Amino acid sequence: MLRLSSLLIFITIFTSNLFAINVVITKRDVHFNEFITLDMLTSGKVQNVKRHCIPTTIDDFKTKKLQATHYMKKGYVICQDDVKEFNEKSVLFNFGSIEIEKNGKIIFENDDYIRIKKSNGDIEKIYKDGRIK
Repeated sequence: MLRLSSLLIFITIFTSNLFAINVVITKRDVHFNEFITLDMLTSGKVQNVKRHCIPTTIDDFKTKKLQATHYMKKGYVICQDDVKEFNEKSVLFNFGSIEIEKNGKIIFENDDYIRIKKSNGDIEKIYKDGRIK
């Protein structure tokens, strides 16, 4: 009887690892639009994931620079919808003798100034005579 129960426990443990899904899990809290690095992640195995979740792999984080699309708590299983690839956008301004290059995108422009939204969400106002306010 003891052999049978130990064999049953062994088979249960073996099959649970056999059907486990390899996933990427966060080691700490990840904020919105924060760049995710390898030291924030760990790999693990789970039995099931959410219905529409396609798990990411560690190789995705090694080859691409990825940002979080929302806040993720510690221990969160990262899906492909939870991250986005970082595309650096820069704007070049030529004000005659002054040339300014800023990272971000133009959200407003008139005769006096230009407003730029940076990748971290800050809005910067640059006057066309070169001063920054």
